[in-house]
Amino acid sequence: MSRVARLRIDIQAQRLQLLEQERSRLEYPVSTAGNGVGECFGSECTPRGQHRIVLKIGDGCAENTVFVGRRPTGEVYTPELAERFPGRDWILTRILWLGGCEPGRNRGGEVDTRRRFIYIHGSPDSVAMGEPGSHGCIRMRNADLLDLFPRVHRGMRVDIA
Repeated sequence: MSRVARLRIDIQAQRLQLLEQERSRLEYPVSTAGNGVGECFGSECTPRGQHRIVLKIGDGCAENTVFVGRRPTGEVYTPELAERFPGRDWILTRILWLGGCEPGRNRGGEVDTRRRFIYIHGSPDSVAMGEPGSHGCIRMRNADLLDLFPRVHRGMRVDIA
């Protein structure tokens, strides 16, 4: 993978693209925040602007591994598990933790993407893609995230617009 690769998340289209030399190489449907866009703590909005992948989490974990606080819980998501925990916001399979690059917009103070724990992460197959619905993060289908994960690296640019 070329180091000039980057990710672009199009909020309006609800799509994530892997760009290489500004050409789209891969594209996936996503689900961004149900509350729309915004950068403030507690807003449950998806932050805009230039970001970087600060950490890749879950390499080697099974598909549908459940994460809480960025750590595997030992659970594997099933519809039965979802029935036992109906209000849970499921973070599954892999996590790409994002950090903002623009001081005052998405980095530092009340707008810090990393301290807001904004991720690109897997979600249950039952979660609709292509429409907003998350609590601020960028949700992906597990199979799509498993395809994307080895193609990205720490420090990779992620533009959200």
